[in-house]
Amino acid sequence: MKSSCAASSCCGNNTHSEASTIESQTSSVSGSMQLSWIITGMDCPGCAAKIENAVKGLNGVTQARVTFATERLLVEVENRAGISDDILKTLKELGFSVKEDAASDTAADSVLKKYWRIMSLATFMLVAVLIQGNFPVAGNVFFYLATLWGLYPVATKAWQLARSGSPFSIETLMSIAAIGALFLGETVEAAMVLLLFMIGEHLEAFAAGRARQGVQKLMALTPETAYRIDRDGYKTEVSAHTLTPGDIIEILPGSRLPVDGELLTPNVSFDESALTGESVPVEHNPGESVMAGSLSVDRVARLRVISKPGESAVDRIIRLIEEAEERKAPVERFIDAFSRWYTPLMMFLSALVAVVPPLVFAGSWVEWIYKALALLLIACPCALVISTPAAVTSALARASRNGALVKGGAALELLGSVTTVAFDKTGTLTEGKPAVTHIASFDHSAFNPEPNPEQEILRLAAAVESGSTHPLAKAIVVKADEMNIRIPAATDIVAKAGLGVQGQVEGKAVVVGSPRHLQDSIDLITGAQQKLEQLEEQGNTIAVVTVEGHLVGFIALRDEPKAEAPNAIAALKAMGINSIMLTGDNPRAAKAVASQLGMAYRADLLPGDKSAEIESLRKQGRVAMIGDGINDAPALKTADIGIAMGSGADIALETADCALTHNRVAELADLIGLSRATMSIIRQNIFLAVGSKAFFLVTTLLGMTGLWVAVLADTGATALVTANALRLLRNKKGLNL
Repeated sequence: MKSSCAASSCCGNNTHSEASTIESQTSSVSGSMQLSWIITGMDCPGCAAKIENAVKGLNGVTQARVTFATERLLVEVENRAGISDDILKTLKELGFSVKEDAASDTAADSVLKKYWRIMSLATFMLVAVLIQGNFPVAGNVFFYLATLWGLYPVATKAWQLARSGSPFSIETLMSIAAIGALFLGETVEAAMVLLLFMIGEHLEAFAAGRARQGVQKLMALTPETAYRIDRDGYKTEVSAHTLTPGDIIEILPGSRLPVDGELLTPNVSFDESALTGESVPVEHNPGESVMAGSLSVDRVARLRVISKPGESAVDRIIRLIEEAEERKAPVERFIDAFSRWYTPLMMFLSALVAVVPPLVFAGSWVEWIYKALALLLIACPCALVISTPAAVTSALARASRNGALVKGGAALELLGSVTTVAFDKTGTLTEGKPAVTHIASFDHSAFNPEPNPEQEILRLAAAVESGSTHPLAKAIVVKADEMNIRIPAATDIVAKAGLGVQGQVEGKAVVVGSPRHLQDSIDLITGAQQKLEQLEEQGNTIAVVTVEGHLVGFIALRDEPKAEAPNAIAALKAMGINSIMLTGDNPRAAKAVASQLGMAYRADLLPGDKSAEIESLRKQGRVAMIGDGINDAPALKTADIGIAMGSGADIALETADCALTHNRVAELADLIGLSRATMSIIRQNIFLAVGSKAFFLVTTLLGMTGLWVAVLADTGATALVTANALRLLRNKKGLNL
């Protein structure tokens, strides 16, 4: 993890330096600060909830949030001295710690530090077994000592968690079970239960680490340092977090870009596979944007920094993944709510199992207390709680590595149930690079047609379209530049989404708009409508140009479909998903594109019309909308799930639930397939977690299984559901789970 982030910083080499580093680097906003740490030791989302509850209870803390996927603790605090030390002390009491520099430990030291308590407990038990044959009493005493040795950290953590607002933790269940077994004289089982519990915790930690692996790889993409070029051309190595927009940096072949940058060096190939999943290096030209984390393949490259600290492409991906934990899938929200009352209920049932049979049916106290203790261990909800987030985290990491950002489990779940996908046309299904194919001129009385009326029409149109980001506007300006036409300045420019743009050019009112918007002007010129239809039937989009209200000409533009678009539509059809194109373009041009792609279409749609079409489609099932423009934002919001193209307008990206960072619609079917596979994994995990508990609950009450099996059942189920979720990381495309 990087050592600093926006308005926060992460851990240093030890807790003392960490506290001082945070207090010196965090910003103060409205009398509050935000602090950040990287936490180690979290095995499941339940651990994250325990930390949140404990830290929120500290005096001076206004808000605390733990993201399990990135192991980050974010805390908003009042400006109070010593608050960092209080937080670190609380983490230590709960058995968690901040991430330290692993390079300072040898491999042997790390293993010993990590597993010393398990090894010492196992040694105690081994000695007890060896001497029990000849010295039964001494062996029994050693088992007592082993149990107490193993129980101390578990019971201490249970007490700390209870004080911090988490009384029904797995540590509490384990402590009660071990103490109860000691009172029953089951010393061997008591010690074995604790040993298995410790081993299970480390297995869970290992599995959780694997589940976070995809996210951690993203976090490690950007280097800590960069070479900055000053005004005199000298190169200096600086911290990547000190770079600001406008700085010039240099990266060597085989090095990764620490920030988003605008390329200055001609024809540099970058390997963007870690971010987009594209295995072939992509050649970039000067002026093009390159994402942080991209690797320079063939030459030294210089770039101008365009992202602020903490706001690069990688930072945004990580932030989305962190925020995604707050947007939980409905099934995950249900399980969270279920687990909150499930453990107390099972503790109550265990108490009934312990006392009712002996009191009512004259059963053996020892037998039924033993069964109640086993039931307590079976009641642990760890496997159930981790069943969904482990799958969701794995899927989000897999999607991000393939170039798709999904804003949370709720969006991921909805994707799999989509029955219709509505596509914007320009920039989504087509290349988004229309070119001028024809210029037709009409009424010359409103402008000077000399020496060339077509060039004059293009000159006036380019004047009002200059500065616009719309693909059609860019195409008009590019055509004017290609023809070496000097573009005059325009004033009083007003743009209306889906209609056109108008402005004053050399004292004349010039409008460039859609045929529908300017139909009255078209109708006044004989033959204009016929020419319009002729051009549209050729697949052109028409920009109508008027001067002082008089039609002066048409500019015909054509945008070809993307090469992968037909296969993308076919893949969705194979999955039973309908596709429809929603466009503001004319029906004839829309039909030409839709027929090439084999899909339905709706044309002549304003932004509000697209939203209405989405509402109509939703009556037949769940609808996803994919687009890239400002005019697509209302439709993206109206759809059950909005998907933005990564190069689209900022408002489209903010409104959407997902984003395709590499702008390839071919990945859409794979993303929906990933969603369906994730939901299949979640259902399997819930069945494993609940089914195993139900089975061992029955066998325990029948006296067929005891404490050992109860612990194995719990840790085994947790390991199984996590391992099952990890399959999502291994599968890239064509998931068959």
